[in-house]
Amino acid sequence: MNTRRPENHGRPADPRTAIPTSVRIAGWISAAQGLIGLVTAIVLIVRAIAGHREETVMISGYATAVWFVILGGALMAAGVGLLRGRRWGRGLVLIAELLILVAVGSSVFGATGSALFGGVGVPLFAGAIVLAVSCAVALAALLRGDAVEWYAN
Repeated sequence: MNTRRPENHGRPADPRTAIPTSVRIAGWISAAQGLIGLVTAIVLIVRAIAGHREETVMISGYATAVWFVILGGALMAAGVGLLRGRRWGRGLVLIAELLILVAVGSSVFGATGSALFGGVGVPLFAGAIVLAVSCAVALAALLRGDAVEWYAN
């Protein structure tokens, strides 16, 4: 009778060792974006508590902060999930990155006018470029062959 047990004792292999590099890159990008979203929510809440009001438009700092908490928290959780080898994070990151990329493209570069001529300013324009590039990199990383194969298995 063979009483020797396998080395893994019936446990599955560590999923972190089997995660493709492209999935890890997308996980780090989305986790960082989610963290930035949560920090933005905190800044919006502090500004609203301090009494900041927009003169030209009706914007609620609290409502905008809630939106950033929901999107930022979900994106951060999905990014951490990808870094831990959890496949459920992939769909969430794909959808969020597409939404962010479309939002950045339509608001900064879209029909409302170019950011350079719309009075947005160079720092915001540069930030939009960085955000758009990071979204594109995360999308490309998750749509690579090794990432799709990892997700399918």
